[in-house]
Amino acid sequence: MDQSVFRITKVTLVDELSDLQKDSDLSLAVACRDVDVRNVKALIIGPHETPYEFGFFEFAFVFNKEYPRKSPQVQATTTNEGRTRFNPNIYANGKVCLTWRGERGEQWSAAQGLESILLSIQSLMSMNPYENEPGFEDAKEAHDKKNQKNYIRHETIRISVVHRLEEYLGINPDGTVTPDNATGEIVSAASTESDMDTLDEESCVPFEPFKDLCKRRFLWYYDSYMAAVEKGKLEVKDNESFARMPFESHGNGMEGKFNYTELEKRLKAIKAALDVETESWAAEGLQAKAQETTVAVNLQRQFEQVVEHFKRRDLAHSIELVGGNPFVWLVTYFGKPMTNLDGGLFRIKLCFSPRFPEEQPRARFETKIFHHRIAADGTPCYYAPPSRREDVRTHLEAIIDALEEESPPYDPRTLVNPEAFKLFWGSVDDRRMYNRRLRRSVQQSME
Repeated sequence: MDQSVFRITKVTLVDELSDLQKDSDLSLAVACRDVDVRNVKALIIGPHETPYEFGFFEFAFVFNKEYPRKSPQVQATTTNEGRTRFNPNIYANGKVCLTWRGERGEQWSAAQGLESILLSIQSLMSMNPYENEPGFEDAKEAHDKKNQKNYIRHETIRISVVHRLEEYLGINPDGTVTPDNATGEIVSAASTESDMDTLDEESCVPFEPFKDLCKRRFLWYYDSYMAAVEKGKLEVKDNESFARMPFESHGNGMEGKFNYTELEKRLKAIKAALDVETESWAAEGLQAKAQETTVAVNLQRQFEQVVEHFKRRDLAHSIELVGGNPFVWLVTYFGKPMTNLDGGLFRIKLCFSPRFPEEQPRARFETKIFHHRIAADGTPCYYAPPSRREDVRTHLEAIIDALEEESPPYDPRTLVNPEAFKLFWGSVDDRRMYNRRLRRSVQQSME
């Protein structure tokens, strides 16, 4: 193989990965090990108003040395260990059928790239996935399509969300949580950093680049998952078997039974475990502060810089460390004058992990607010550019921007408060109702 061709492949891939990681697309994520750029993991978050809504679907890409002249290999890895076919074109064995993979139709072009492949796969996750199968016109009746959407929605929550988060959090089948280490003791931030460095160098740790992202997105979409469960409970009975589609076969389909009651219980357990994990960062942070770890010193310095920034800009907002802990910040936000937020006083708590910025901060409005970008539990939906993920001020400004933006572009990926989102993007009367409820919550913030 000509080494110049290999260099072109590597440069092309690095550029594509960099562009995707800089992009603000909230539904796509990519990652690879620094030492192995040709093996890429990708995450697609299921599109709104489809049975895949807000599911976490992972894919593995292998780019050969002749890329982009030749197409990469693509494998779906969210398959319930090879037992679940999520789409007519996404098989239980991981095969992904796209037109350039040897089937009839459009052929691979060097002008295509990783992003176009991901968007093509995402387009398969449609409102009616049944229609991706060439023989769908032979369906018995329209209820076949409805049946398929029902069980895909159920398994999207069960496999792509619940299974994944339970594994991340160490939640056992009986609902108990396994500690991160055998003794259950808190691991110091310093030893964690040292251990991580050693393990990364030896490539001994599992590569889970989307772990923190999925946890944060779960907090965004928790209410949507619960709404889907409530809808499912009205449509099907627990223990009712999935209906097999005409194109499915044993070992390459979806076989199972509905149990939305169990899913509801497990979703609540995940939410509770994430809340406990977030609160545990405070105790870990105090240990890190006592040991003067790099993260603790950095957060203390950033706190002082943000306080000085607020003073220089004559901003009314105030900020303090809870108990002098640089891992727990409390921001008091004063509503922007001449807007629906005018006169409001909101407390926002930011919790930082001792593994920051690898684990991003988790924010929560402690003051109740009715807002389409703030979840019912107070979790804000905001986007901090990956290139600035270690800068706390960027996170604070992104939260405030999301709160104050009056004419945002429509983006269903920011649907974190279903009730407020529906009113905000609804009719003129709906928007009036939204504004009234927002103003009421602003007034209550001062009581």
